[in-house]
Parts: sequence; C-alpha cells; structure tokens
Amino acid sequence: MAPRAARCANLVAVTLTTLLLATASPAAHSATNDTTHVEGRLPSGATYMMDVPADWNGTVLVYSHGYVDPGSSNPARDAPDGTTQSLLLAQGYALIGSSYATTGFAIADAVPSQMQTLDAFTSRFGPARRTIAWGDSFGGLVTTAIAERHGNSIDGSLSMCGLVQGGVANWNDALDTVFALKTLIAPDADIPLTDLSSPQAAADAAGALTAAVTEAQSTPEGRARIALAAALHNIPVWNSANQTRPAPTDWAAQEANQYSAILGFLQRTFIRRQDAEARAGGNPSWTTGVNFAALLAKSSVAKGVGELYKSAGLSLKDDLTTLNHAPTISENPAALAETSTTSALTGKLTKPQMDIHTIGDPTLPVQVENAYHRAVTAAGSGALLRRAYVDNAGHCSFSAAERLGALNTLEDRITTGHWPDTDAAALNNRAAAADPTTPARYTAYQPGPYPRPYDLAHPADRP
Repeated sequence: MAPRAARCANLVAVTLTTLLLATASPAAHSATNDTTHVEGRLPSGATYMMDVPADWNGTVLVYSHGYVDPGSSNPARDAPDGTTQSLLLAQGYALIGSSYATTGFAIADAVPSQMQTLDAFTSRFGPARRTIAWGDSFGGLVTTAIAERHGNSIDGSLSMCGLVQGGVANWNDALDTVFALKTLIAPDADIPLTDLSSPQAAADAAGALTAAVTEAQSTPEGRARIALAAALHNIPVWNSANQTRPAPTDWAAQEANQYSAILGFLQRTFIRRQDAEARAGGNPSWTTGVNFAALLAKSSVAKGVGELYKSAGLSLKDDLTTLNHAPTISENPAALAETSTTSALTGKLTKPQMDIHTIGDPTLPVQVENAYHRAVTAAGSGALLRRAYVDNAGHCSFSAAERLGALNTLEDRITTGHWPDTDAAALNNRAAAADPTTPARYTAYQPGPYPRPYDLAHPADRP
C-alpha cells in the first residue's frame, strides 16, 4: 500500500475505533439541571468528559487543562473551575475535555486527545454550530497548537495564562535562572542543571540548589544574587494573592516576594525538565552565546536588582561578567529538533485568538505574551490575535467573570468578523455583565520583551 493510502487507512481505522468507543463505552447520566454528563475513554487511553445542557446553544468549548506532574492523578476536565463551569452550562454551552494520553510535558499526546474528544462529541451529539478551543497554562499551549494545526476544526481560541512562548523558549528561560543561581551562589556544588537521568536525580538537584538558595537568602549578597536570577525569569515582585503588594521602592519586600516564588520555581523546574528531556531524548536548551547583561537589561524588574547590589556592596557588572564567562551548556541537536517539532509555535493563525494573562504571574510571567505576539506578527497573523491583562497576582488567578468576559469578546469577533473594543474598560463591562459576583480587574498594561524568544517564524532563533 502506498504511504499516503496507508495513512488514510490508518486514519479511518482510528476514527472508527474512536466512534465505537465513544458510543459504546461512555456512561452517561442526566444531572438535576438536565445536563447530560458523559465520560469515556479514547483509543490512546486518555479519558474524556462532556457536559451538555438540554438547551444547548450550539457552541462547544474544548477545554485543555494545565500541566500534570508525571505520576499524579490525571482526570479529564472540561472547565477551569466549578463556578465557571456552572455559569457556562446555565448559558447553554456544551463543555468537553480530555485527560491527555500521558502526564507531563505531553503536547504531542494532548493535541490528538483533544481533537479525538471533539470527534467523539460530534459522533454523539452532532456537529456544533461553533467550536472554541480554550485552556489554562500548559493547556494554553495545547490550545494554541490546536489553533495553529487544526484551524479548520475550530472557530476561535482563548489562551489563559498560556505557555505561549513555546517549549524551547520555556526551557531556555528556565535554564538561564538556574544557571545564574548555581554559578553565583553555589559555584563549587555538583548540581546538574540539564541531562537529568531520572526523576530522583531531578529531585536531588532541586533539593541541593534550593538549600543553597535558602542559605543565600540570609545575607545581603545572597539576596541580591537571588534577585538577579529572578529578574532573568521576570518573576514579578507581587506574585501571590497571599503577599502584600510592595511599594515601588521597597526593594527588600520585593526580593522577599521573589524569593518565595523562586523556591516553587526550583521544585517545578527540575522535575518537569527531566520529563521533557526524557521525551525529547536529551537537553533541548543552551546558554552558549547568551549575554546575561543584555537579558537583565530587558527585565521588567532590573531596577530592583541594581538597588540590591548597591546595598550589598557588590559589583553587578562583575557578577554579569562571571555569568558571561562561565562554562556554557550546549543543547542536544536532536532533542532541540524534537522539541521544536512538538512544542515550538509557528505564529500561523487562521482563526481569531484571545490571550489573557495576570500581570503578577510567577510561573509563566506575562512577558510570554510578547513572545507569541512576535511570532504571529512575523507569520502575518497579527490581526487575528488580541491580548488583555488582569491586575492580579498568581498563576491563572482569574475570576469567572474575567474568563467569561474574554470568551464573550472572542465570540463577538467570531460572529462579526471584527474585533470589538478590547480595552480594559470594555472587558470589565463584559466581565461584570457575565458574572457580577466575582471581580473584574482588567487593566491597561504593556508587558516588556520576552528575554529569549524562540519560534518557528524566526529561523535566526536557532543556535
């Protein structure tokens, strides 16, 4: 059989299997509000769920959930939270989503799982009048990949706090921060930053660097260097709802907030890097050729670094020189190629996409939005993208009102073919109308540049 014919035959086989499983294996029940709830399993092993109100309005929302650490519980989800789910069902939206076939940095599994879930929905309930992909965090990357790769199957997309800088840029940015911490705070420690051989090796490395950072926090010199590393990742000085928002010149309070975020960053970064490296077959990131002074100059929090260095009596110039002359880390070319294929973005949108982000996000700092804007501009899709910002601290810390306000704005764009007013006041009005019981905090904001962007629209990004 010719290769093309074989691919077509395989596609037919997979589709038939999906439809058989979709109609035979789900257990459906009718909830008290006459919503049909369906659960099932795809051929890949991914589970899915669907909630369809009796008065379905014809729109289906395909929800992509965030990152799930390997080995953790991984149920299917079809909405970001219960409040948002209830509001959407009451308004007649059908909600669907899968667990993805695997946990971890599973972009290669997540996109097919979501599309197969959409196929299963269509088989059971019929074609939707409108299909919108949306997702949080890692799910924002999944959503954007769906938008770029399967634009014919959706009418629009909504990325919320999304990893829209793509996988390669994500691992480069994370590497810069741990590289700075190890080089300046624990230069003699044997702490591997890449090529992590196992989850235990990753945990050990995270523990060792965390201990060094914790000790460094007790001295002015250590705090200055922690602030420098945090600035390379653009960790905001207000990054958790549990923190007091520091005054603009309270450098000590700002660094204390960043230190708290750095501890969480270290625990996440090593474990997730190990999974990503295992999938890619090696390390996809590098420090070769990186100018750390130039990176710091781009940072939204660079001023605080300079002030803390002055207070500590340290030379910031000397430390940046140390970073620039430290032994570099090189990428594995095959791993870079694999990560580029699976999780770097092209910027090629064919349907409108709305991105929203909190300005105080420590996990995926708001500057990631400029990384994707750069890609869509280069790809000629800039008119299809709109971005909006919420004045709140934390990762994905949106209210139900803010989510629905963005969704309704995207729907207007789909309906009319033109973007409605997307300034903060208009979005807050939409949010308040959608749910007056939760906050509406959109704000006029322009993030700074992403420090090390990488996308497939810019060949020069490659090392």
